[in-house]
Amino acid sequence: MAISVVMPALEMAQETGKLVSWLKKEGDPVRKGEILLEVETDKAVVEVEAAGDGILAGVTAKPGDVVQVGRTIAWLVQPGETPPATASPDVATGRRTDTRSAGASAPTDSVAAPTVGSPGGGARISPKARRLAQEKGVDISRLKGSGSGGEILADDILAAASGSDPGVHWGLTPSPVTSIGRLMAERTTQSWTTVPHFFVPRDLDAGALSAARERMLPAIDRSHGVKVTHTDLLVASVARTLAKHPRLNASWTAEGIVSHEDVNIALAMAVENAVVTAVIPRADRTAVADIAVRRRDLAERARAGRLQPADIAGATFTISNLGMFEVDAFTAIIVPPQAAILAVGAIADRVVPVDGKPGVRPMMTLTLSCDHRVVDGARAAEFMRDLATAITSPQL
Repeated sequence: MAISVVMPALEMAQETGKLVSWLKKEGDPVRKGEILLEVETDKAVVEVEAAGDGILAGVTAKPGDVVQVGRTIAWLVQPGETPPATASPDVATGRRTDTRSAGASAPTDSVAAPTVGSPGGGARISPKARRLAQEKGVDISRLKGSGSGGEILADDILAAASGSDPGVHWGLTPSPVTSIGRLMAERTTQSWTTVPHFFVPRDLDAGALSAARERMLPAIDRSHGVKVTHTDLLVASVARTLAKHPRLNASWTAEGIVSHEDVNIALAMAVENAVVTAVIPRADRTAVADIAVRRRDLAERARAGRLQPADIAGATFTISNLGMFEVDAFTAIIVPPQAAILAVGAIADRVVPVDGKPGVRPMMTLTLSCDHRVVDGARAAEFMRDLATAITSPQL
């Protein structure tokens, strides 16, 4: 029986995905679990595994096409089996062309939805860029796209709306940008320009946190073969605090505020020329040792460029830790549709009041960035108060 290959939904609020490449050719045999294709989302480029055994057939999408989530783009068939017919879209005009052979089964509604041409047959433009152009009143017929083959991207629309020209480089040769780097640029620009951010900083004594780590380190190293980090303990503390503050574990949508049952913590991880966010699901109900194992595995896959769809899907809150780079404090940009992100600075000795006298303590600065449409100042302050208690009194 034929198995459909569809454009997967890799994150919340995802409408489309961009096909980066096929790792198998039409007619190639495919085994279940083999990497079949690469898909680009707003967060990363991820590899998609085959859902079963078969021969790749009936491919309707090519690299560069932007496809609606859930649409069939190919089939895995058995030897001698004919793939069900699908409607194949024309990239330039968006028309569908019937590719059925005589006697083939009736066409399904599975059809790729690639980038469509601009009016008059000009350069291609992604659906996201088209929506931005409509929102900001940008005339796309006057734009020269910076994407592959002159494709108009969201960055081009935002640059035109701000009055700058993305095509002007002042006589310099621009450095190439990776797919992930371009996605990060588009995503952060969209968030910063459309989400009303506000920030709540808090200085904490990290002595108890460090002591808890030292206490756990030997046993978890023996039982799980992983060294617990401050980040692991922060994930556990943040997740358990979020469970008591559901508005911080929510999202803004066109229909209103959506609260999430699971607390899924994303960790911002640096990769070559970009940052990706990998997810620790249900972190509020996960032991510190298991959080440490998951964090280590995600970091290894991120550095190797082999994150899977499940690794980046479903995040409800993000932590960005730059403490290992000796950064004292910073503010982070929210990852939509999440309502908040926590920026973590380095643990460093500072002179602070201790029992009414000057003393030296290991201090750290946390800065919470919030979406004011979802979270107000009082809720953010209450969350930071309870998080401070969890970090300074981990035994509780």
